[in-house]
Amino acid sequence: MKKKLKAIKAYKDLAFLTSHEAREIRVLSEFIQPEKVFRENNVTDTFVFFGSARIKSEQEAKKNLSDLKKIKNESKSHQTEIKEAEKAIELSRYYEDARELAKKLTIWSNSQKTIDRNFIVASGGGPGIMEAANRGAKEGKGKSIGMNISLPFEQYVNNWVDPNLAFEFHYFFIRKFWLVYMAKALIVFPGGFGTLDELFEVITLVQTRKIKKDIKIIVYGSDFWKNVLNFDTLIQAGTIKKSDMKLFDFCDNVDDAFQRVTSFLESKYRKK
Repeated sequence: MKKKLKAIKAYKDLAFLTSHEAREIRVLSEFIQPEKVFRENNVTDTFVFFGSARIKSEQEAKKNLSDLKKIKNESKSHQTEIKEAEKAIELSRYYEDARELAKKLTIWSNSQKTIDRNFIVASGGGPGIMEAANRGAKEGKGKSIGMNISLPFEQYVNNWVDPNLAFEFHYFFIRKFWLVYMAKALIVFPGGFGTLDELFEVITLVQTRKIKKDIKIIVYGSDFWKNVLNFDTLIQAGTIKKSDMKLFDFCDNVDDAFQRVTSFLESKYRKK
């Protein structure tokens, strides 16, 4: 007697689900699964932190420099490493500022009685500024979200993200959607290509009114950003209007950023 054939259901067929033909299903999965998790955890509003994955904490940056200086090596490459380590210490202030700001915003959110929202910190879930934000939220006794992206060099979710709010995305555009969808405040720290991409996409969506909700955009570190981007040239060339600069605020210290974000949220989301 022949053995009866037992076929695999399509939704249990891993080879199919990871195939080119099932890409739409994978995209939908990354759209639907986070929505379910956020609903179950009553997450509706976030403070989102963007910034470089390469910026280290002050402690880590100083240790790295100290370790390098202990090595007796006069080669050009070693001297370059030392200079890079010294620059990392300078940049570490942004890690510490992101950490402190996330902590203050979390404490503020947890103590609110007049605002009908529970704002929590969200980041891209990786190292650097993302880690600083999640770490600050944890130090402020709050939850935080980490939306990590799978990369060839194995970026992992940092240890400060709440395990039930940790995500691993394959598609950048779906990850970006979820980072922005619930955001009521966006704080953009110094970063590279990824940070620039995130900053300009959000500004474009606000400028073109594709984002219709009230959102506060903070560009943190005016010296860095004005060196990287010459906004005056864009205005003079007529490719943006002077009024477009009102789409975001420059901030250079934690207290200023905190005040701008909380004042905005209090004015827009106060209980009626």
